[in-house]
Amino acid sequence: MKKEIIINSSSTETRIGILEDSQLVEIFIERPENERMVGDIFKGRVDNVVSAVQAAFVNIGLNANGFLPFSDVGEHVHEFSALAERVTDSDTDDDESKTTSRHRGRGRRKPARTKSHLKRGQEILVQITKEPISSKGARLTTDISIPGRYIVLVPQNNSIGVSRKIADFKERRRLRVVAKTLRPEGFGLIVRTVAVGKDLQAIKTDLENLLKIWNRITDKVKTQREPGLIHKDMGITSSVIRDLFSPDIDSLVVDSRKLYGEIRKYLKDVAPQLLSNLTLYKGKKPIFDAYPIEEEIVKTLSRKIWLKKGGHLVFDQTEAMVVVDVNSGRSVSQKDHELNALQTDMEAAREIAKQLRLRDNGGIIVIDFIDLQNENNRKKVFSELQKELKKDRAAFDMLPMNDFGLISITRERIRPSLLFRYSEECPRCGGLGRVPAKSTLITQLERRIQKLKSKSRHRRLVLYAHPEMAHYLTKGLRSRIRQLMMKYLVTIDVKENDSLSDEDFKLMPRHEDVKQAE
Repeated sequence: MKKEIIINSSSTETRIGILEDSQLVEIFIERPENERMVGDIFKGRVDNVVSAVQAAFVNIGLNANGFLPFSDVGEHVHEFSALAERVTDSDTDDDESKTTSRHRGRGRRKPARTKSHLKRGQEILVQITKEPISSKGARLTTDISIPGRYIVLVPQNNSIGVSRKIADFKERRRLRVVAKTLRPEGFGLIVRTVAVGKDLQAIKTDLENLLKIWNRITDKVKTQREPGLIHKDMGITSSVIRDLFSPDIDSLVVDSRKLYGEIRKYLKDVAPQLLSNLTLYKGKKPIFDAYPIEEEIVKTLSRKIWLKKGGHLVFDQTEAMVVVDVNSGRSVSQKDHELNALQTDMEAAREIAKQLRLRDNGGIIVIDFIDLQNENNRKKVFSELQKELKKDRAAFDMLPMNDFGLISITRERIRPSLLFRYSEECPRCGGLGRVPAKSTLITQLERRIQKLKSKSRHRRLVLYAHPEMAHYLTKGLRSRIRQLMMKYLVTIDVKENDSLSDEDFKLMPRHEDVKQAE
């Protein structure tokens, strides 16, 4: 499989596309006003401990308090430090510098903890594991980890871990011996996948850099009085280079000379053998047009996705969950309904797995497949979706298709989805996606007239409305406003107001309007 990393840098944002066999599979976006926060370390102060939700709310100096589940609190948290939970000297998954294993399908989870020894006002060191989303604060952990190129440093932990992605047994054993040789007292180490073939000196240099970072963190913790940022992890571009640019990546193409120079300098120090895979793009076309990325982003941001055989998917995203509806549409390649539904569902399963990864949808995802009567066919669709989701680096959990044709998935959510990063809430509809019908507005106006009549004897009213709404009310000899005046025996003077939204209006007695004008 050919893998490529394409980086587009502009004055307003940096975009990174991950291609597999020339197909976009992941997209990362970073803007100066919305930098990546996962991995950042903060000095926090416990604001509240709520046993009912088995979590503490921690002030870390941001707009909203961070959410710290009891299950992510170490056993011996004390002032200005956090002890990671003790783990056995076992193999560890290596992904995004996490120190705990991540599951695929139905895997192991941290045991739920119903009590915590945290106290209100207590100062602790925490790390962001999930960025703030909408009104929700960042998710935190006291299991601090500092990722490097070859290893991850786990302060105040005595474990040794080796990435499970390293398949060669001899290499795993060699790297474990190297890690045990280098491990400082009071620290745990996790050997990352890119450490394969690296000698002791290269890994030692990486460790020394991480220890310097930890020393700077501890020094700052002692001097910083208020809750706030202690250590900022790498930006999205640097972290992608650090975590994803490995020998199995065929090429890394960047369109910025400045960024190209920075990456080249970094690779000279840590991975000179990868320099030949780095290329500066000099084409006339925008780089995301030269590669099949820009058009794929436009497609990904669409609510409706067409399938090659005529069916289509509809994605609806709310704050609580994502719902995907599979429709057969024009897909009638088979005369047999069951076989036709199966083919559409199988094609949909592959596209949905791709879209979830591209859109970075997290949380609860419910997919409404076309109904299948045959149980074996349901299992085929489930297996196909599960197989495709395993290509995703995000952890997931899923349930088999039920009798209603629904498959439920939970997918790890670390940052806001692509939709939230690429768009803002509509100021007109408030994110609902729909606005009141004009007939609904007429009904609201009627209720407002009735309310005013019941409170006073005034029959001369003034209505302020958006020009479009005002035109709708007054057009024609038997205009809607005339009908309302005749029905309620009032006179209504309609005035246009550009500052009002289409569906908003103000109705008041005329004498109040005169007073305001004066």
